[in-house]
Amino acid sequence: MRVLLAAARRQQTALAASPAYLARKGLPEHPRDLLAHDCVRGRFSSGALVPWMFERGEESLTLNPKARLIVGTNGSAAMIGHAMSGLGLCMTFRNWLEPHFASGALIPVLPDWWPEFGGPHLYYHGRRPPAPLRAFVDMVTGRKV
Repeated sequence: MRVLLAAARRQQTALAASPAYLARKGLPEHPRDLLAHDCVRGRFSSGALVPWMFERGEESLTLNPKARLIVGTNGSAAMIGHAMSGLGLCMTFRNWLEPHFASGALIPVLPDWWPEFGGPHLYYHGRRPPAPLRAFVDMVTGRKV
C-alpha cells in the first residue's frame, strides 16, 4: 500500500463578534481599534496570552489587547460561546468559527487582516516517539517501516 500526502493544509486565524456586540460597540476598521474593544483572549498552558496577529499585504502587526475574559486554549469552545453571547471579540482558527458565521451567530471582523499559515504539523516533544507514532509517521511520509 502506498500513501500519498497532499500539500500542507493552509490555516487561518479569524476574528469574530456577535451581532449584538457589534451593534453596541461598533465595527473596528483597523486592528489597532481593538485596543478600545472588549476581547475574549486565550491563554497557553505556560500562562502566556495568545497574541493576536494580523497581516494585510506587506503590513503585519501583533497586538495584545486587554482581555475582558481569559480562557485556556483548551477551552476554545467556551471562548467562542462567550463571543456569541456578546461578551467581546474572539480570535481563533477560522474553521472553528465558520459554522457560527454561517448561522449568523458570529460576524467576521477585519477579514482582510486574517493571517494564513501552514499546518497542521505533527510534533512530538520527546527524542524518541512511541513505536506506534513512529510507525504512523513513517507510513504517511512514505518511509519503509
